[in-house]
Amino acid sequence: MEIDFLQYKVRNGDTLKSIASRLGMTGEELKLFHNAHCKKLDTIWFENLNEVKSILVPLDFKTEKQKDQERKNILPLSQLSDSFFAKTYNVSEAFENPFEAPVHIEYTIDLDVRKDKNKNCYILTYSQKNFKSNGNPPDDKMGGLSIACMKAIMPIDFTMSELGNINGFADHQKIIKNFADHRKDIEDFYIGEVTQKYIDLFEQNIADEPFFLQQFQNTLLFQTLFPKMDWFHKKAEWTEAFHFFQNSFPVQCEMIIEQKDQGNDLLLTVLKGSIKESCSSQEIMRGIRINEPSAELALGDITLEYTTHKKDKNLLQVKGHTSLQHEDEFIHQHTITITQG
Repeated sequence: MEIDFLQYKVRNGDTLKSIASRLGMTGEELKLFHNAHCKKLDTIWFENLNEVKSILVPLDFKTEKQKDQERKNILPLSQLSDSFFAKTYNVSEAFENPFEAPVHIEYTIDLDVRKDKNKNCYILTYSQKNFKSNGNPPDDKMGGLSIACMKAIMPIDFTMSELGNINGFADHQKIIKNFADHRKDIEDFYIGEVTQKYIDLFEQNIADEPFFLQQFQNTLLFQTLFPKMDWFHKKAEWTEAFHFFQNSFPVQCEMIIEQKDQGNDLLLTVLKGSIKESCSSQEIMRGIRINEPSAELALGDITLEYTTHKKDKNLLQVKGHTSLQHEDEFIHQHTITITQG
């Protein structure tokens, strides 16, 4: 058993306060420490140490302020930095519900985050590639068309605040132009009335800037990979809004945080939340709020796990999980693992 204290022999004139001050403690802190480690008969109740022969003192006492500072030293910075993200991450997502076969997708994303001093924000250049579904490249026409359309507009530049929030496109017109430049090549390869309608709709969607931005912001990928930097510094419970489905509304969740030292300079930050909002699971799945009190409130949970480097302050891995239940049975689960490439 590790001994983290020693026995101090009380001298004439010693008080709890005088001994504690030499240790960087308050008298109350020293009393509580001694009483927590001593035998019941040796408990100290008063400031004076009359008839007290010895007192147990800590070998390495740290004040709450010192503990808080040590904690801050290993946490990611409270504001975004150029070095927080790696250049490449490999992503694995799984979707499950009781009514369909599970879907598993994999892909790679490339990131470049840099400070724009003129606009006082960060620019995130984002692109994705190597898409696979259930272990294989898409072999269906619509899957290939969807990837071709997204590839035509990559990379996309987003603006990010110093707190880590993605709040807009750096150049929305560039996205529209990139697709226009590649549209003919896509139409030459993918022909047919159905594909023509898809291409028209895709072009219409990217032209609607607020709508298209939400298509990224509402995904579990973006909600997980791009955290608010102040999340890592939370201590008490708080409320945060999350999208459980991409095209649904955000749902308020009550969050708690736990941080664990993983050794080898790694820190694990776990955020757990549960839905605390008056809405039903059906409303969330359909993305439509009903202006009437729901008889059956939604039961749902979200867990986010961040593995960061304590010294380099960068993001090594993220795991996210959302679950929606109805009458104690799950009706939807979404899991994502994002690992530095």
